[in-house]
Amino acid sequence: MQGGRHLVSPSAAVTPSGASAPGAGAAPLLKLRGISKTFGAVRALDNVDLDVFPGEVVALVGDNGAGKSTLIKTISGAGPATGGTITFDGRDVTVRSPTDSKALGIAAVYQDLALCDNLDVVENLFLGREERGHNFPFSRLREVEMEQQAIGLLSELQVKTLASVRTEVGMLSGGQRQSVAIARSLLGNPRIVILDEPTAALGVAQTAQVLALVSRLKERGLGVILISHNLSDVFEVADRIVVLRLGRNGGEYPATSDQRQAVVAAITGVGMDSPQAAAAAEVAPPSAVAAVQDPLAKPDPLTKKDLS
Repeated sequence: MQGGRHLVSPSAAVTPSGASAPGAGAAPLLKLRGISKTFGAVRALDNVDLDVFPGEVVALVGDNGAGKSTLIKTISGAGPATGGTITFDGRDVTVRSPTDSKALGIAAVYQDLALCDNLDVVENLFLGREERGHNFPFSRLREVEMEQQAIGLLSELQVKTLASVRTEVGMLSGGQRQSVAIARSLLGNPRIVILDEPTAALGVAQTAQVLALVSRLKERGLGVILISHNLSDVFEVADRIVVLRLGRNGGEYPATSDQRQAVVAAITGVGMDSPQAAAAAEVAPPSAVAAVQDPLAKPDPLTKKDLS
């Protein structure tokens, strides 16, 4: 334990694209050190550290109340930090508002998506940033140009399930709505994208669609912060997993299958060498152990389909 932060052994260190160690040459695009956040007498975050490198997916996991949402709000400017330092692209910055965050190149897609059901895909993508002619504010909207940009962006992200970009968002599935929200975040050419529970309440096929989109963000060289309660999704797309527990760093792990139980132990606070964990490992096959020890595991396909 170092400065209240649990670290994995050096042999378990991981970096973007499978490099040997996070500090071996590449510098993080975003670096948080000693971040704290208080609400009156309540300390929601206490000395939290986080690194995000270009072209990697960092999963932020933890139980309810662990501080995940509070931490991403300090990054996005929705809830500025009380203390600590934020370094972006090698320089110390101050993030006091979403405007500051957006100016740095940080985009956030929250769980509610903030889409307008009565507007079509193009109108949602360009909501608040509509393109007009030269005689603004009396000029007409450049509808054709915006539609072409929307088609190009969705095609680049390989979003193939939309029949038309003129379909009202209220008629789309959950996965399609999530794709629109993510695409909208890319219009400002961000360098880091924060995704808050992007697969929550989605069916199996829709979840696969969104996870594929997350991987494409990584391929574009963006740093992705993924907040999720679903460890199956996390281990499928993440490069590193950062655990928060009770507002503090609970551990940092490579997103490899052999680290799954360690991540669950860090989330729940139950040690890997506890009698409960040892007994479960002795009497049950690996699949059963995962089902018992991982309350965040993905439901079976029938359950997911029924919920979609």
